[in-house]
Amino acid sequence: MATPAPTRSPELRKDPVTNRWVVFSPARAKRPSDFKSKPSENPNHNSSSCPFCIGNEHQCAPEIFRVPNQPNWKLRVIENLYPALSRNLEYPIGQNGDSSIDSGGWGRVVPGFGFHDVVIETPVHSVQLSDLSPSELGDVLIAYKRRIEQIKGFDSIKYVQVFKNHGASAGASLSHSHSQILSLPVVPPSVSARVGSMKEYFNQTGKCSLCEVQSKDLLINETSHFISLAPFAASFPFEIWIIPQDHSSHFDELDNEKAVDLGGLLKLMLRKMSLQLNNPPFNFMIHTSPLQLTNSELPYSHWFLQIVPQLTGVGGFELGSGCYINPVFPEDAAKLLREVNVPIEG
Repeated sequence: MATPAPTRSPELRKDPVTNRWVVFSPARAKRPSDFKSKPSENPNHNSSSCPFCIGNEHQCAPEIFRVPNQPNWKLRVIENLYPALSRNLEYPIGQNGDSSIDSGGWGRVVPGFGFHDVVIETPVHSVQLSDLSPSELGDVLIAYKRRIEQIKGFDSIKYVQVFKNHGASAGASLSHSHSQILSLPVVPPSVSARVGSMKEYFNQTGKCSLCEVQSKDLLINETSHFISLAPFAASFPFEIWIIPQDHSSHFDELDNEKAVDLGGLLKLMLRKMSLQLNNPPFNFMIHTSPLQLTNSELPYSHWFLQIVPQLTGVGGFELGSGCYINPVFPEDAAKLLREVNVPIEG
């Protein structure tokens, strides 16, 4: 009878950025190298009826802008046809900028004013984000920046969340490659917790927690302006963070040169993840700072991009405790991703 391979002991880690405890339990999983996504059908794979394909612009909600501004566009930013918030509501501003009202019950109510936009990343249905060149990916990132700059003109908007859902189980309702921008009249609690946790680290050390990331065991790749790594207390197996090497609080500070550099690293991470994990559904989120950040908050607020492959579900323990169980230590995930050989494109 074969002797089972020894496993590391369980461990709890607290992330200094998210202030979240994570339980690492390798006994709950197969070898890290055995993690593979199951093939899944993408919704709406018929390009002839896809509203995001070039030539079907009339099927979409109103356009905000396109790049370039001509019929043969490369990307478009449009209103979401089914928005979570309404851009047509009047937004009353109360005392001290607080527009919330007592519900007469348990909590407060804020009018559902906000912007929910879609970024169509390519006119071609079969092209995925990782198929784009670094400069084309840079154009997508600059489109995010441009839209955030437009939204900053609304004093009632407090936070802008950029995110992408790839694959039906990751929340994508259309298979044509796209991402979303949701602008909120409040700062979400997870964002407040992140800023507060980074402030606590800064008060204790005098340094920004993301500027301090140095562990070679966690590093996957680095470029002139960014590093990619498996975070020290990753909530999810094979989670990846891409972090600016220079301290930067707001994503919209990104310039064209850094956008192309980030585009190249994002492409590399998506391709490594696809090769290692069998093209899994995934989400990515840009964690930037609240729009009305004070000068005293700038030294410890640092934006980053998070990529989460959908490999495990969230159960009652996670929902009840706010802690996550991760069966893969981030050092092991980083090593496997470092070693993935991505073919050089011709």
